[in-house]
Amino acid sequence: MTNDAIKERIERLRAELTQHNYNYYVLAQPSISDVDFDSQLAELAQLENQYPEFADPDSPTQKVGGDITKQFNTVKHQWPMLSLGNTYNEQELRDFDERVRKAVGDEVQYVCELKFDGLSISLTYEQGKLSRGVTRGDGLQGDEVTANVRTIKSIPNKLKPADFPEHFEIRGEVFMHRKAFERLNDERIENEEVPYANPRNFAAGTIKLQDSAEVARRPLDCFLYFLYTENRSKLFKNHWDSLEAVKRWGFHVCEHSSLCNNMEEVLAFIAHWESGRFNLSYDIDGIVIKVNSYGQQEELGFTAKSPRWAIAYKYKAEQAETQLNSISYQVGRTGALTPVANLTPVQLAGTTVKRASLHNANEIVRLDLRQGDTVYVEKGGEIIPKIVGVNLAKRLPEAQAFIYPDKCPICETPLVRKEGEANHYCPNEDGCPPQIVGRIQHFIGRKAMDIDGMGDETIETFYKLGLLTHISDLYSLYDKKDRLQQLDRFGEKSISNMLAGIEKSKEKPFEKVLFGLGIRYVGETVARKLAQYFKQIDALAAASTEEIAAVNDIGIRIAESVTEYFANPGHQEQIKLLQQYGLQFKTEVKEVVLSSDKLVGKTFIISGTFEQFSREELGNLIESNGGKLLSSISGKLNYVVAGENMGPSKLAKAEKLGIPIISDQDVLTMINGQ
Repeated sequence: MTNDAIKERIERLRAELTQHNYNYYVLAQPSISDVDFDSQLAELAQLENQYPEFADPDSPTQKVGGDITKQFNTVKHQWPMLSLGNTYNEQELRDFDERVRKAVGDEVQYVCELKFDGLSISLTYEQGKLSRGVTRGDGLQGDEVTANVRTIKSIPNKLKPADFPEHFEIRGEVFMHRKAFERLNDERIENEEVPYANPRNFAAGTIKLQDSAEVARRPLDCFLYFLYTENRSKLFKNHWDSLEAVKRWGFHVCEHSSLCNNMEEVLAFIAHWESGRFNLSYDIDGIVIKVNSYGQQEELGFTAKSPRWAIAYKYKAEQAETQLNSISYQVGRTGALTPVANLTPVQLAGTTVKRASLHNANEIVRLDLRQGDTVYVEKGGEIIPKIVGVNLAKRLPEAQAFIYPDKCPICETPLVRKEGEANHYCPNEDGCPPQIVGRIQHFIGRKAMDIDGMGDETIETFYKLGLLTHISDLYSLYDKKDRLQQLDRFGEKSISNMLAGIEKSKEKPFEKVLFGLGIRYVGETVARKLAQYFKQIDALAAASTEEIAAVNDIGIRIAESVTEYFANPGHQEQIKLLQQYGLQFKTEVKEVVLSSDKLVGKTFIISGTFEQFSREELGNLIESNGGKLLSSISGKLNYVVAGENMGPSKLAKAEKLGIPIISDQDVLTMINGQ
């Protein structure tokens, strides 16, 4: 055969096998026997090995994996992968519907989709080729697992020619069918390996394996359910149309979705799948409800953690009955005391449950728990076990009520409980071991300073040896290198890696340092907002409670906690030491080059959809000419730029305050001076 003939045969085999994969894994309509498929795949693999000049990373043969990943790269999401708000009852769904219609009007459609119990994944395509697969991670960044994603047969490595954008991102859920899970778990048991608790854990563990060949041997599947691309609203007007399009492009979209015209149809869909879910070959734990219109989605926007245009209805969790043996108490890094129920082990939702959180003293009183009670346990959101009730018929007559401690169980400091708060706290933050250790463990954690070479056990060991008592002590460990080398289990290489990780952490941005300080109520999102607003630690430390509370999405409770933290002389001393060690306490301010200053001093809110611009384009245009975008309507606002489908509540508020309502063309006139 000539080279041209060989190349033609290889390309024909690739095209046929790709089509067969699509028919089998996406359409569930196999068009060839397994024997014939395997024969063609073997022929293609042989030809590719024999003629490596015709190799193609998108070939069906690459679905068998082979790449070894030593370490997953952390990748920032172009569009954050936010979580959804949850509800467990009909009234909360109706409240959600009322909020939506109040904001965007009564003409609202919803798309209902099954909520798969798997691992969220984001896939990026360039010119129709899969270029990257990234896990959810913390929502802002995740692990790149492209080599592993390529092995999943229901995910196309290369799309057939179609009307897709040059660059787009599609979100989905990687999961494992129950029968595959049971078969693979049986194999693990036969090989005397620890079995996985449930299909979700097996799928999540598989996608993070470092050997993609091993990933390929495990039958993962994937449903895709959400499209992101620049100027998406110019391609589609709504979510339902985008789902129909991505099906045409060759993606595996669940067939059990529905377009609903009102909340009654949504509730009927939920009721159908409450029992119907048990007939599926995979696990779901609820239904996702999304506003269909892209324009209305943009109008509704986001909170700090989730979209306002979507919600997840969770089915009632599985329950089990077991005995409450005792209650122990844990002290966290903020000093909060958390009671933990110690239970007779019981199987629940695929896992063995031995302990359950009781949250606080109020919960113990609410449940009226007694020693030796028989209790009902369920998994809240299918994750954290919790006690939901007591079987009073089995209560022993002599059962004694639990007495909540009035002293810290570790350092015996009298507990305090602030008015309006549910938790008891140990105020001895500088002398209570679990608080000291917990703060340092939080600081080195992946979501904060992400210090390589250190773990929770290392922090505990160093604390017991007197090497660490404050966060700042981490940066003095280099001076104690000789002592570290004398410790058991700490070799030269591990010490070097640890010290290098500590040094590298000095490069972490201000928002990570601020989160790492462990200020009560200051999570990742709040830390980022505060860092972006105040720009530097000195400005934040000097701010009043009212000034902090004025930051978008920052409430008074958070503001009070922040001002209380910076008023503490011990905290001030720690920050001073960390500054001396070279940590970042300023947000880098990028110089903005303006196209003009025509809009300087003017503030705008963009609402609705526009023919000529996407909202992002219009926002960039305003900012590049000196204007400022605000997030809410108030007396500080100069203009509302209104398009189609502007929410009636925003319109009413703007009119009440007498704020001018202008069009995108009016903005152009302001800039061009016409």
